[in-house]
Amino acid sequence: MGNPRKPRVWKLRVPASSANLGPGFDALGLALGLYLECRFRASPKLEIHAYGRDAELIPPGENNLIWQTALKVAEDVGATLPAVDLEIRNDIPIGKGLGSSAAALTAGVVIANQLLDLGWKPLRILDEAAQIEGHPDNVSACVLGSIVASAIDSGGVARAVRLELPERYGIAVVVPDYVLPTQEAREALPGAYSKEDAVFNIQRASLLIAALATGTTSAFPTALEDRLHQPFRTGLVPGLDEILKLRAPGLLGCALSGAGPSVLVFYERGYEEVCDLIRQVFALHGHDSEILWTGIAHEGFTIVEESAEREAVAAKKAERQERAES
Repeated sequence: MGNPRKPRVWKLRVPASSANLGPGFDALGLALGLYLECRFRASPKLEIHAYGRDAELIPPGENNLIWQTALKVAEDVGATLPAVDLEIRNDIPIGKGLGSSAAALTAGVVIANQLLDLGWKPLRILDEAAQIEGHPDNVSACVLGSIVASAIDSGGVARAVRLELPERYGIAVVVPDYVLPTQEAREALPGAYSKEDAVFNIQRASLLIAALATGTTSAFPTALEDRLHQPFRTGLVPGLDEILKLRAPGLLGCALSGAGPSVLVFYERGYEEVCDLIRQVFALHGHDSEILWTGIAHEGFTIVEESAEREAVAAKKAERQERAES
């Protein structure tokens, strides 16, 4: 008899994300060049190992969010999910408003899609992840990459449209030295808003999308103003009020990244030094911080079978060698 076939091994990469972008509360998001990477295969028993940034915060057992999400997908489709051997390499700060949970949710859906051979396309994966997450902004960026406007339609289906960031705009994130639980940030929000504040945000969100689509720099920083979530979270993020009011040449504007406490910075390329202004404000309020030069991730999650990846690498190497010899 021949050797038993080895289980297929996949490598998955999911970008971090920043949501809201100022006025686009629960509607706008963008993918960041920080990644959650997973190497996985079906296994006789569940094995989860985590490495990288904040690895100690990633549960190695049944309560792991990636695994729990994969189980939820299996339940939704009426299938039995095999146990998994999962190696996680994380580069996304956890609890800092950079979409770590959305990346994990997206990874869980993709892993279930592969192990159960569901054949789902990215938009179906997006819809499932959005249903589990409860809102589509972060997971839309994880799936589609770049900047994404999203919504759940009246039938409960996630809809999303992406656009590209103008080349002359840069993106960075300033991450302070403390965690802000999303639930705490959510509880700070009011139960209702005035018509005036709703109109204010609709205007700014529309202006922001138009400015990003056309590269209209003069629309900033007005396009990043917000009355729905940031004013209510200033007490949870020391210095946020001053940061949102910062003005400097080349600084397009700042926004709380997701529920915070990290701050998303839009700037014109060549003016990278403006990002240090945010660090200075955090320092004045007694907090260290770091600048992550993430840029924008132009594609969403990627997945490749490990054997196919090795073959592709070998083919490229052979091609380079052939060109060198010719």
